[in-house]
Amino acid sequence: MKPLVLVAFVGIVAALASAGFAMARGDSESGDARRSRRMARALTVRIGLSVLLFLFILLSYWLGWIQPTGLPRG
Repeated sequence: MKPLVLVAFVGIVAALASAGFAMARGDSESGDARRSRRMARALTVRIGLSVLLFLFILLSYWLGWIQPTGLPRG
């Protein structure tokens, strides 16, 4: 369970970094459309991975694979 969540987080951060590099790289106006498509695709992947991770965690809770630990009362 933990390795899967870790891989998802790494994928989310990698997609975010890819979008950031696409946004910051290059000054040529001819590559603007390509750079915009690449950035939009990377952000779409990031959103998709985030939603899938959330749904997986929710499903894991419903199936009893994970249990809440609760907050300490103090």
